[in-house]
Amino acid sequence: MTLDAATLNRLIDGLVDHGHFVGPDVVDAGLCRALHDELDHLAAHDGLKAAGIGRGEQHQLRRDIRGDAIRWLTRDSQAQRDYLALMDDLQRQINRTLYLGLFEFEAHFARYPPGTFYRTHVDSFQGRANRVISTVLYLNPGWPDDGGGEMVIYADDASRELVRIPPESGTFVCFLADRVPHAVLPTRHPRASIAGWFRRNASLGGHVDPAR
Repeated sequence: MTLDAATLNRLIDGLVDHGHFVGPDVVDAGLCRALHDELDHLAAHDGLKAAGIGRGEQHQLRRDIRGDAIRWLTRDSQAQRDYLALMDDLQRQINRTLYLGLFEFEAHFARYPPGTFYRTHVDSFQGRANRVISTVLYLNPGWPDDGGGEMVIYADDASRELVRIPPESGTFVCFLADRVPHAVLPTRHPRASIAGWFRRNASLGGHVDPAR
């Protein structure tokens, strides 16, 4: 499974020219439906964990900042394997074109219950540049106009809104992890997505990053 050449070219141009790319109907509807069904099953059987902010000793639950519940992708299902294979191919294409030295891809399901949100933030941890490109795939078919839950991408200093993205199934977003402030607006319906990151190997002085 691969992205078509025209979409790939738009994605690369968007990253280079604007630091972000937004594309509707990028990922096959059948795959999105299978991933959505899997996430629904996890939610119904206590298979998700409340997401936090920070990493390591700084990790904490802050529902006033972030309200989603997550489950990391593990290749346990065919849908997960298909999506991760698509991202593996995208990683090769980005490395071939932009020479970013991307090392691996990690991703998790994310489900926002009604009323939850994620305040403005950037994805690359302070002092750590291993998360290079962030991705989001939306899984909700037929998202209503009044459903809320849009992702907002801001200018570098977070003072100006650049684009507002409804979480409609098949829409794929990627952006530079350390440069693009973004937020999830309060949702009125259960909001389903997969958040992911292409990472660079930042191992140094015996510290392995990404951890194995």
